[in-house]
Amino acid sequence: MAEKEGPVKFGRTLALLGTFLVLLAAVLFFDARGRKRAAAKEQEGRLVDLAAADIVKMSIRNEGSVLTFERDEARAWKVVEPLETPADAVEVGALADAAAGLRIERVVEASAADPSTYGIPGNELSLWVKGKEKPVRLLLGMENPIDKSLFVKRDDDPRVVLIAGRLKDLVAKKLIDFRRKDIFTFDRTRVSAVGVRSAGGTWKAAKKDEEWSFESPVRALAARSRIEGLLDSLAGLRAKEFVSEKRTDDDLRASGLDKAEYEVVLSMPADDKEAWIRIHKEGDRVAAASSLADKVILIDGAVLADLDKKPEEYREKKVAVFDSWEADRISIAAGSLSVSAVKEKTGETEAWFLEGPARAEADGSKVETFIRKIEGLEAVGFIDAPGALAEYGLERPSVEVRIRTKDYEGKVREAAILAGRPDAEGKQVVVKNAALGYLFRVDASFLKDVPRDAKDWTASPEAKPKEGKKAP
Repeated sequence: MAEKEGPVKFGRTLALLGTFLVLLAAVLFFDARGRKRAAAKEQEGRLVDLAAADIVKMSIRNEGSVLTFERDEARAWKVVEPLETPADAVEVGALADAAAGLRIERVVEASAADPSTYGIPGNELSLWVKGKEKPVRLLLGMENPIDKSLFVKRDDDPRVVLIAGRLKDLVAKKLIDFRRKDIFTFDRTRVSAVGVRSAGGTWKAAKKDEEWSFESPVRALAARSRIEGLLDSLAGLRAKEFVSEKRTDDDLRASGLDKAEYEVVLSMPADDKEAWIRIHKEGDRVAAASSLADKVILIDGAVLADLDKKPEEYREKKVAVFDSWEADRISIAAGSLSVSAVKEKTGETEAWFLEGPARAEADGSKVETFIRKIEGLEAVGFIDAPGALAEYGLERPSVEVRIRTKDYEGKVREAAILAGRPDAEGKQVVVKNAALGYLFRVDASFLKDVPRDAKDWTASPEAKPKEGKKAP
């Protein structure tokens, strides 16, 4: 009995396996048929079923005018008719995306005897696909007043159908909408000097080691963020209208640009280039020209607010420019007091320690709060041509602060700040950054936070944390 049981079980297993395979084949067969039907239905629901990336040329015929776009060798879109010029990649790309997968919302007539009933042909959109000579031509009609959809017919399809109305708006756009408008663009990081002439004044600033400094009308630090913000605004200028496609002296005179109110000169020595941008405002019309392009254009006047600023509005008001989180050492000398603290890393934590024979852990919160005070110290006024330091109490500073920083690349810098005597009301004090040739008037309140004794910065046993701050 036991001998027969093995072959019987094996036979049953084979039978079950066979049944499973038959069922699996049936499921796969019907699933494939279902997917084919779904794909066919999906295809039937599309008036155009292309990949936007395969479209190499498009042409719009709109109220008698023709706009044609082609991809160049780098597959970037350009306008080739009515003139050859770079295209706005976003605008032309949106047209290609919309046209590539047009869905049919409803078939109006399966075989239209008179398409003109639906305003067809009105505007026309032709699409050339890679590898095919004959384009797909879409004949656009009027808008359906009920739901704003659009009557459309393919020239190789007898049906008149309704599609979403978005294509109507895209095809109705003009040349100015489809062409590239940021024609004066440049790489802000390549600019090493900028000169500005405007109603606000004339000034020049240069960059060294990522730090901007004025060369005229005063030699002083410039606010990096403000200079770079101006450069970004200039690089982002966009044409509202093209006045001249090929700039001539007559074009400049006609737009007032031969005697422009504003002129910017950009030095880009790494590219062996110096570029100018001229802007002239007359009424509501703001014209611009640049050596970066051979056009004369009209622009939005928002950039004029930056150009109208006086040079002092671009000055760096901070007494010392550094990032407090990069500080790893501070020393203070005030009268008989001399105290230094250093930040050290132990394992994954960091803590501040007072330097000296009686090394002790410092109150990191107090140390870092004071460092942030110095980081945020800003001028309420400048003394650009100071006399003798004794006039400001700086021949023997009341306080000297030195802060060392180390950035993520390991570059070490030190800021040395000297404070004179507060004024009679104790509200302001003159300070000097040892690296600069001019002085700052600042709020004197920061002097109240200067420690009077090393014990002021010593961590108390009660406040002393069990672990230091986790290192970044």
